[in-house]
Amino acid sequence: MTTKSVWKELQGYFFMLLGCCAYGCSTSLFLAPNKIVAGGISGLSVMLNLLNGKLKIGMLLIALNVPILLLGLRLQGWKFIVRCLATIVSLGVITDLFAYIKPITADPLLACLYGGVCQGIGIGLFVRFEFSSGGTELLGRVFSRLLPVLKIPVCVGILDGIIVVLGAIVTRSPDNMLYALIVIFSSTKVSELVLTGLEKSKLCIIITDKGKEISDLLVHKSPRGVTMMQGQGMYTHNDHDVLLTCVKNRQLTQLKMLVNSIDQNAFIIINESSEVRGKGFQSLQADVDTVIRKKEKETLDVQNVETSALDKKEN
Repeated sequence: MTTKSVWKELQGYFFMLLGCCAYGCSTSLFLAPNKIVAGGISGLSVMLNLLNGKLKIGMLLIALNVPILLLGLRLQGWKFIVRCLATIVSLGVITDLFAYIKPITADPLLACLYGGVCQGIGIGLFVRFEFSSGGTELLGRVFSRLLPVLKIPVCVGILDGIIVVLGAIVTRSPDNMLYALIVIFSSTKVSELVLTGLEKSKLCIIITDKGKEISDLLVHKSPRGVTMMQGQGMYTHNDHDVLLTCVKNRQLTQLKMLVNSIDQNAFIIINESSEVRGKGFQSLQADVDTVIRKKEKETLDVQNVETSALDKKEN
């Protein structure tokens, strides 16, 4: 193992611990004190804690995840499970440590919003640095393998839905389901933000009769590339130039002004781009390297599982 790979692994574990801190903060400082069961194994742990206050949420989280890890061992391989176990143990310990801190708010709505934000930061860091906290996501993978008709997101949604409904029954509050939706929504949005970054981009399609002049100006005045295609207006049957380019949000006004200076009749379509990779934006190679490493790990894990199974048969 090279120094670079060791450093990258240590960096991954550092951000995993940060993710555990954010997730533990969500559970112990916002959701649990306000009796909000928001789905997942952490939600199930909160629900069991409400039934018996002597049970620690963090320890419950670890205990409930262990059988799930055992179920997922054959499916995911031991290396993935070891990383999951490290995350789960860290998350359980940190969650219980945060429980000694006084809750920040007693307002359920604020607790949902801030709890969802903290949870989203944690989930985003886990996914970004290739860690997993197991839970219903891993259990959904197992059920999806047993029932191929059900896709993983459907399985996870069903499991989380059952936990949320049970939480509403235990707390005797139908409002819990509405609070859980707020947590899930805010968590999803924030985790996407962590994964894609703060720098949003726009996909711009410019339909004009002066494609050459506009593209030359954009290339000269802007660091962004431009692709020109040919199109035909089906109402007039006239040929037009179609320019395709991606710009960052802060560059959008400049692009409009440049296009307007050449062709005031240009037609511009602007779409939101959740992620742009390539020159001038985030590197594509980093994603490619991540995918290659992940496939190599999966292949090695499968080979190890098959070898282990073969050895057992021979014995």
